[in-house]
Amino acid sequence: MRIYFLIFLICLVSGCSSIKKIDKTEILAIFKEVITGDFDNSKQVDDEVANGNQIHPYAKHVNRIANDKIEGLPKTKRGDNFWLIEESYYKYPIKPLEIKPYLFNFQQGENETVLLRVYQFPSEVKKEDITNSNIHLRFKYAELTPSPTFKGATYIYNKKEGTFSTNSPNDLGNGIKFTLIETLSKNKLIVMELLEKNGQRVTTYNTPIIYDRK
Repeated sequence: MRIYFLIFLICLVSGCSSIKKIDKTEILAIFKEVITGDFDNSKQVDDEVANGNQIHPYAKHVNRIANDKIEGLPKTKRGDNFWLIEESYYKYPIKPLEIKPYLFNFQQGENETVLLRVYQFPSEVKKEDITNSNIHLRFKYAELTPSPTFKGATYIYNKKEGTFSTNSPNDLGNGIKFTLIETLSKNKLIVMELLEKNGQRVTTYNTPIIYDRK
């Protein structure tokens, strides 16, 4: 009995993983490491082409922290949120390259969650100029507005699996529904962007894009 009591005391002092509670800002820091970097689904597409049936577009994400590109950010508690520019590139067979830059804000949430909000870039900023490598890219916080259609997403942290997952539906009106379904881990992003019209799938594929970290 004394041995078990001593083990319990050691756990209290050393912070055994079974009883240690992760601080919310630590969860956000883990998420930042997961979401930041370069990712593409070249392996997925190569496998599909080898099997004679390419289902998914070739897709690439270039994700970088963007706090230093936003002027006039309000002061917040250290580590409670961060901004990220996602450069998204999609290439379908016999179609031109699609370029879709996004501005994301990630905040710490309750109960080991991370909250996503999507913002619009100022109208005067040209899409071709929105790259993380553009050292001259700057915009003012006061001119940023939340997306009028995408209402955000909540990522739930699974400590055991080391993943963040979300299944976030958004009603866009006129019978159109967009659902973001993701499972994110250190070296892999599994992403399904499901667009439906009157209950019928519009997205040309019904399985997720699998991005690997480069």
